Amino acid sequence: MKKLFTTLSNIWKIEELRVRILYTLLILLVYRIGSFIVLPGVDHNSLSSQSAKEGLLGLLNMFAGGSFSRASIFALGVMPYISASIVVQLLGIAVPYFQKMQKEGDSGRKKIDQITRYLTIGITALQAIGYVKSQIAPEARLFGDPLFTISSVFILTAGTMFVMWMGEKITDKGIGNGISILIMVGIIAQLPYGIGAEFISRQNGQGGLIAFFIEFVALFGVVIFTVLVIQGTRKVPVQYAKKIVGNKQYGGVRQYIPLKLNAAGVMPIIFAQAIMFVPSTIGQFFPNAQSSWLASFSDYTSLTYNLTFAILIILFTFFYTAITINPNQMSDDMKKNNGFVPGVKPGITTANYIDGIISRITLPGSVFLAIIAILPSFAIIAGVNSQFAHFFGGTSLLILVAVVLDTLQQVEGHLLMRHYDGLMKTGRIKGRTPAAVAGTGTVI
Repeated sequence: MKKLFTTLSNIWKIEELRVRILYTLLILLVYRIGSFIVLPGVDHNSLSSQSAKEGLLGLLNMFAGGSFSRASIFALGVMPYISASIVVQLLGIAVPYFQKMQKEGDSGRKKIDQITRYLTIGITALQAIGYVKSQIAPEARLFGDPLFTISSVFILTAGTMFVMWMGEKITDKGIGNGISILIMVGIIAQLPYGIGAEFISRQNGQGGLIAFFIEFVALFGVVIFTVLVIQGTRKVPVQYAKKIVGNKQYGGVRQYIPLKLNAAGVMPIIFAQAIMFVPSTIGQFFPNAQSSWLASFSDYTSLTYNLTFAILIILFTFFYTAITINPNQMSDDMKKNNGFVPGVKPGITTANYIDGIISRITLPGSVFLAIIAILPSFAIIAGVNSQFAHFFGGTSLLILVAVVLDTLQQVEGHLLMRHYDGLMKTGRIKGRTPAAVAGTGTVI
């Protein structure tokens, strides 16, 4: 405990770090206040938010910090920005024009950021129309169309752009990873509601407080498992040749290339989740075919849904790892710096060696990622309340753990840079290599 208070005191002594933390907290306060401001022309008491707390809508509501179910001006949150960033990133893989911009340095990055913002406006406008039509019932509207729809679409679009701006300000003037921190705060804000709902359900006779305690122990185990998956690395030794210049010797040291067990982050889950929405969406156009296989994709606890979801995550993990890690470039960089892997010839042999290691560690990494993704379904089957079950795995838990670890690493970097002890008594927090969505600074 004394170590904790000493560390907090050291954090407060560093003026730059103190200003960044206070600035971040101020932005988060504005974000949370805005999440409770209801759209003009909406009767909050007439809203039916139960449908927005289950399934896909429940996940979106969690990422938005509850704004989705409250019909807030921040109801769509930063998800349109994330969607636009993913689209631009995929275009950077397939379209030569975007590939050229990615190689232009800061000027190209600014162009990509501008394109992402414009695309965010278009995506947000489309999602806002769907949100107004499907989530705000006619009895909750204080005035009619088209005025209500037009005003709501403009306000929701402006709200998302303002949230995006706040995220960028946290990245520039705060403690970094602004978009990720906003999503993390939204997830944490829903945790008390999930715990409260589960406590009430257990107190009413469904297992009692003993079952409630067992669930927390299980949740702790899942968090530990998620940390191991995120932090797991395979170190590849690299030896640099000795070089004597005058009376001084350079090189001759051994370093390591840390290859992540889960190099793809949460992107495979996001891609797989997007594809899983397609069958359920098609099934809505055929309401009479309830017994068809399409209906099973609307049940998040069904065997068909979870098996398909897990297979897609494994496939997308291999795909995303292949496009984000280039063994040939790593081999060329080592060769240019007179580095080599002991026992492996430089050049194409080294590239094949690294590629083989990546393939071997990606398989267990993808399986572990799939297990984490489908854990909420097993929690629901075991009788856990759906609001609390979201924290037993899936995208929400991965984002939460990853952002917390990365934020702690940045704070520790400020402490060590000024010769203070780090946050951990036994050693430094092992850093992550965040794969950022192009232009967002979002840890994934």
